[in-house]
Amino acid sequence: MGTQIGRVGIIGAGQMGKGIAQVCTGAGFQVALNDISDERLKAAAADIDAAFGRDEERGKISAAERADRAKRLTVTTDYAAFGDCDLVIESASENEELKRKIFAQLCPVLRKDALIATNTSSISITRLAASTDRPEQFIGIHFMNPVPRMQLVELIRGIATDDGTFESARDFITRLGKTITISEDFPAFIVNRILLPMINEAVYTLYEGVGSVDAIDNAMRLGANHPMGPLQLADFIGLDTCLSVMQVLHEGLADTKYRPCPLLVKYVEAGWLGRKTQRGFYDYRSGTPVPTR
Repeated sequence: MGTQIGRVGIIGAGQMGKGIAQVCTGAGFQVALNDISDERLKAAAADIDAAFGRDEERGKISAAERADRAKRLTVTTDYAAFGDCDLVIESASENEELKRKIFAQLCPVLRKDALIATNTSSISITRLAASTDRPEQFIGIHFMNPVPRMQLVELIRGIATDDGTFESARDFITRLGKTITISEDFPAFIVNRILLPMINEAVYTLYEGVGSVDAIDNAMRLGANHPMGPLQLADFIGLDTCLSVMQVLHEGLADTKYRPCPLLVKYVEAGWLGRKTQRGFYDYRSGTPVPTR
């Protein structure tokens, strides 16, 4: 029998963490959102409230429900706030060393029966679980970006994850109104195993001069009916994240087809990471995206 989840902790108040906090408070869960930066926490809380404000304006929720949702969210820089959580979801940067440090600080403050999940998009769940004091109570819950709009959640068991943890996580995702797909614990799981090599191949197509940024994105939007072109999507995801997933695939599966494109590496080295830095395959500084190649 799994743990009944009522109070959820979230580590990381970036794009993914605040999106997870928004859907959790909207679904009736008490949420403690954590980050090392007070500024990011304030910004995240303001963004979440603004999203609920838009829901109120559209008549999706009442003013009272908006106020209730605001009360269900607390923000904190202190891990002690997770002491009464049933589930804590780690949603920090896609960096294994950082995630391990977080789990080392997190485990001592948790109840013995609390579950830990990671929102990693590519790193081994089994390996992350082994760095905690509760591998049986550890699972991968991978939300898609942007969390409030995307329907899918990948659920990934590590080798030690027990049935109760899996059932609790499945029940939790269902209560969020999301759809589950179950993936085995292999590098990048299902969505990114397929999506990121496609993006990497689009970067190779640009690198080799087969087409310009516009030509490649228009070809895939209009020729494959994709809502966003692959280079536009890469900018949205973040080129650093794209590169880190390709590196995980390349190292984990040792196949040359996953070799990150040198041009992707160059953009990341330049600090051109996409929308979040205002430059990537497009330059966003003027307000209208202009291709950079």
